[in-house]
Amino acid sequence: MTRVLVTGGAGFIGSHVAERFLAGGHTVTVIDDLSTGRRENVPASAEFHALDIRSPEAAELVRAGGFDAIAHLAAQIDVRKSVDDPVRDAQINVLGTLNLLEAVRRAGRIATTRVVFSSTGGAIYGDAAIPPNSEDTPKEPDSPYAIAKHSVEQYLSYYARIHGLRAVSVRFSNVYGPRQDPHGEAGVVAIFCGRLLAGKPFTVFGDGNQTRDYVYVGDVADAMVRATAYDPPKSAGMNARAFNIGTGVATSVVDLASALMRVAGRTVPVDFAPARPGELQESSLTITKAAAELGWRPSVSLAQGLASTYAWFAERAPTSSPSRG
Repeated sequence: MTRVLVTGGAGFIGSHVAERFLAGGHTVTVIDDLSTGRRENVPASAEFHALDIRSPEAAELVRAGGFDAIAHLAAQIDVRKSVDDPVRDAQINVLGTLNLLEAVRRAGRIATTRVVFSSTGGAIYGDAAIPPNSEDTPKEPDSPYAIAKHSVEQYLSYYARIHGLRAVSVRFSNVYGPRQDPHGEAGVVAIFCGRLLAGKPFTVFGDGNQTRDYVYVGDVADAMVRATAYDPPKSAGMNARAFNIGTGVATSVVDLASALMRVAGRTVPVDFAPARPGELQESSLTITKAAAELGWRPSVSLAQGLASTYAWFAERAPTSSPSRG
């Protein structure tokens, strides 16, 4: 039995990670400031603290908690917000993380607490990289959000090499599934589910041929848990202690829209809007390293994941249903 802290555990991915740790018999504590997460997402058997990761209270919880592992998912995740206010993005994503890491160090648990950090595989490599991208692909992040994630990975490598922290980064591709916010920027699957249930057209930016690597949230939670058991060499650099977590399959936005309408058994029009400046055109990840070293592979196909996600949203939709196309 181990004590696990899940930061951002009231959020979309974090709540699934908390559930997966609990299912494995671990004791789970969740911290989340509820700025985007929801209290109802937190598993009933997890201990919950409404805290900002930048706060002294969060640092004190880490110092006193005796945690064997920290699954760090709390973050500012909106790329556009990071562009509008890079200072706030760095305060949360970089300084908030350092607040927790310093608390681990000052508690004297730097060698016994495992830290698994949720990084980005979709943004950290940048648009100059030709997919599929491996962990060693050169990093050219194109947003303050991606720069912050890259910076935290560097800090974790420093803490590992200099202080002996057992740290791993998991670089997620485009995660989708139940509980994703349909009103945010990143969740195209959730957005499409909401539009489909309301009988409203999908909006596709550009020609719709831009590709993403869509991975189901349950598979991501499994990878996060497996990563806590991985023990990289102390001297390992940033890329050596990082794992891409995706499917290795590139899917275009128009193909995603068609696949979702297929599993839902209903159709809506697809409207095309001007391409958004700075949007990645191609993104997919190689996942051979995670398979070899973590024993992890995605188990949910895109069709299965879309069906589960749509069913979850449909169960929570208003009772008045749109006409079928």
